[in-house]
Amino acid sequence: MLQPDLLKSLHPLEIKVLLSGLEVLDAPLIVEKLDYKLGHALQSLSWLSMKNLVQETDRKTLRFYELTDLGRVWLAEGFPEAKLLRAVASGKRLPLSAWTGELNLEQSELGSAFGRLSKEGFLGLDSEKNVIPLQTEEPAWFAIVRHLLDRASKQDLLAETDLGPEELSLMQAMARKRGASGAAFKVVERDEVRYQLTDLGREVREQLRSSGLSGEEAGALTPEMLRSGEWKKLTFRAYNIRVPPTRVLMGRKNPYTEFLRQVKDKLVSLGFEEFDGPLVETEFWNGDALFMPQFHSARDIHDVYYIREPTHARHIEEPWLSQVAAAHENGGGTGSRGWGYRFDHDFTRRLILRSQGTVLSAKQLPRARVPGKYFGVVRCFRYDQVDATHGADFYQTEGIVLGEEVNLRTLLGLLEMFAVEVAGATDVKYVPGYFPFTEPSIEVHIRHPVLGWFELGGSGIFRPEVTRPLGVEVPVLAWGLGIDRMALMQLGLNDLRELFTPDIEKVRLRRAQGA
Repeated sequence: MLQPDLLKSLHPLEIKVLLSGLEVLDAPLIVEKLDYKLGHALQSLSWLSMKNLVQETDRKTLRFYELTDLGRVWLAEGFPEAKLLRAVASGKRLPLSAWTGELNLEQSELGSAFGRLSKEGFLGLDSEKNVIPLQTEEPAWFAIVRHLLDRASKQDLLAETDLGPEELSLMQAMARKRGASGAAFKVVERDEVRYQLTDLGREVREQLRSSGLSGEEAGALTPEMLRSGEWKKLTFRAYNIRVPPTRVLMGRKNPYTEFLRQVKDKLVSLGFEEFDGPLVETEFWNGDALFMPQFHSARDIHDVYYIREPTHARHIEEPWLSQVAAAHENGGGTGSRGWGYRFDHDFTRRLILRSQGTVLSAKQLPRARVPGKYFGVVRCFRYDQVDATHGADFYQTEGIVLGEEVNLRTLLGLLEMFAVEVAGATDVKYVPGYFPFTEPSIEVHIRHPVLGWFELGGSGIFRPEVTRPLGVEVPVLAWGLGIDRMALMQLGLNDLRELFTPDIEKVRLRRAQGA
């Protein structure tokens, strides 16, 4: 029984194919019979197959060869064997390695060309290892290669079935299916599929014939048709008003990127200036300038990522290097006894991916104004077990406040702002902590409705061993908070990995819910 909407759903491309009278169908035949473009022929067969109006009866894979950019170079300048044989036949005598520059060939190309020609007895080496000709004639296959290059330049594809045995043997040696940029020809495979009408297809064809549809029906009413009156003479396609409308996907910013922007806007509105820096840092700024001893466990190879090449920076800025080194060894006039070890000037130049955002706070100190407020949204890299609240790379919001009057109460106010206003947490607690570069040190924790309590980040007041070697004499508040974890609360997520999901539907849904 024919479905009532089936005729209405047919596209003019399908209607013409059904009315063509062809019982056996394939794309080349439709192109020839109906003057379709190949894409239209393939599309019409795909639509008819999905509607069960035609069914596949035969399928075979055909192979073709397409000329690459390298093949065009060979056509214009000659292929390596021909270039080498012609150059040697001119009488010039050079060792094989010297011909690379002469012929503008790669060593591998030249080696392969000489190997083949020497094996076939056309080239050899004299007593001084110079390449010499052994025959005056060129190989017969040279002409075949030139003919193939010329044929391929005049048509889009060379069918494998159109090549003779010798042509096919040479073509297979010159063609690649993948990585064809280093070959003269690219292998292109296409499926040739044949169809025949199903019983339903024949029934629909008869219905089309009796309905008077031809496939020439107009698909749209244009202003020009209305002005000229042409619409009165035309037959229009029927429309199925029950077909679902096309899904409209609005362009929106990524929700996490938008959250980062909002955090920046919030801090700028409070008078903070933004700082930034490179992903690759030295051990000096990543740890030494923060009064972290060079033997600290957090600076082990299992906790930071080393740069393979180059391994070290050329130098560290003075006087900061000498002053920081003194602070580590004996306190350096900061009122501290230091760590009491010999500072390693080679270790401090080692390059790593920054493991904490505080590195930028340290670099900002020598050029900061007093009073001053600075922040950064910083990508960091640290080896960790990836789970719902940890990642091997993550963002921190990092900042410092300098001034004679700043104190612990000021810091607690900033932490509350981040926890409540930025992260959107309702339950917040402050826990005493320890960091080598701050005293006192405070960790701020928030409670997630699913994940429970977790640390948002650390903060404190920089120790004199950090500030004085870098030229700062006033108190400095510092914090480094996991902005990824703030986003979990603000965006209503339960796993950090969802911030970076490749599932575009999840991203769209999350953005729509937050809009």
